[in-house]
Amino acid sequence: MKNLAGLMKQASQMQSKMEAMQATLEAMTIEGSSGAGMVTVLLSGKGDMRSITIDPKLADPAEMEMLQDLIVAACADARTKLDVKAAEEMEKVTGGLNLPAGMKLPF
Repeated sequence: MKNLAGLMKQASQMQSKMEAMQATLEAMTIEGSSGAGMVTVLLSGKGDMRSITIDPKLADPAEMEMLQDLIVAACADARTKLDVKAAEEMEKVTGGLNLPAGMKLPF
């Protein structure tokens, strides 16, 4: 039973660390950009878009398709950076423990 108590204590500590990591991620803002910085997007640590900045030179109605593509690319860039940061934070919590494939925490 002594081992079970130790295991329960470790699980409790891991849960506390996971909650702290989630709070850290939620407080983060990740920036993605495209078009050499002409479009930038800010995402929350949960992946919600907070803001978008578009260089006024791109507001040409004839260039709307390119602008739309740049927005999508900036969002993808920010999301990729967010995923990398989340993986780094998860590694801190798990101590490098490899999680099973498909198990993506905290989302």
